[in-house]
Amino acid sequence: MVALDAGQRLDGDRRPLGRAMALWLGLGLMALAAVSLTQGASGVSVVRAVGDWWTGQPVALTDRVVLLQIRLPRLLTGLLVGAALAVSGTVMQGLFRNPLADPGLLGVSAGASLGAISAIVLGGMAPPALAAWAGWHLVSLAAFGGGWLAMIVLYAIATRQGRTSIATMLLAGIALAAMVGAVSGLIVTRASDDQLRDLTFWGLGSLAGASWAKLAAAAPLILAGLVTAPLLARGLNALALGEATATHTGIRVQQVKTAAILATATMTGAAVAVSGGIGFVGIVAPHLLRLVQGPDHRWLLVNAGLLGAALLIGADMVARSIVAPAELPIGIVTAMAGGPFFLWVLLSNRRMLDA
Repeated sequence: MVALDAGQRLDGDRRPLGRAMALWLGLGLMALAAVSLTQGASGVSVVRAVGDWWTGQPVALTDRVVLLQIRLPRLLTGLLVGAALAVSGTVMQGLFRNPLADPGLLGVSAGASLGAISAIVLGGMAPPALAAWAGWHLVSLAAFGGGWLAMIVLYAIATRQGRTSIATMLLAGIALAAMVGAVSGLIVTRASDDQLRDLTFWGLGSLAGASWAKLAAAAPLILAGLVTAPLLARGLNALALGEATATHTGIRVQQVKTAAILATATMTGAAVAVSGGIGFVGIVAPHLLRLVQGPDHRWLLVNAGLLGAALLIGADMVARSIVAPAELPIGIVTAMAGGPFFLWVLLSNRRMLDA
């Protein structure tokens, strides 16, 4: 029997390739992040600001505000959201043993969307005490709460006698997403014109609303998921051989399932809460890496986070530049690139899907 948790494949050990990919992706991500700080409608010069700071001269007020209050929190939010979506997609694909799986299968994205739509359209009906406490974070809080509520309902449906059925979870997730979408549609019918514009922009995803306050709220949740995911690598590798085989190799399958679902729900819920719905990153990043470095999750999870962050930062730069000084929702950019890629993955796996 081949020990999958040893990270070996019949065509050789690809761990050195995984380490090399991590190095190059890390360097590329740092370069892309540096370029991202220079992009925007404002003519602020990062070089000038850094030069003034380095020589001890006071940095211009405009430069400080644009760099520290707008571009830097937007960059950091994009890094975390991209990594969260890509790692969540990698975990879901390993858990479902399907390269077409993504975080949306848990219904978290649909639940988060319902929460955000409810807050945008019905927020004026919230109790004054709640509105005063939540302030302008009401949409983000409602989105995260909606995502977690959807995950709890789905987990309860799929778990019986202490065991979670992946097949049941998949089918229940589809049904739950459809029902939640119907409720969201009913609420949207009550929206005003201004609210409809907000809903459209939020539903397609954007980093335009990034701030230090939102980043501080989402970062601990996303980082907790990103730290937990690599700990699941051995279990996900074993699950590739089937649940029975994984159990015989000493893997606590139910614990792996539960941890994977909780980590994915936490990361996805927090990411959707601060950036809205951004698709395809969770499919594209892990699948590209599998083609290059193989399916070993020990390096796949790490590199998926790096690649996902790079993809989202790149998409954000395109969204800010293509119709400047205005900007496109990031979801449009990722859909234009990810849609054809998804079809290619689908066609490439036609035999497996038809089996």
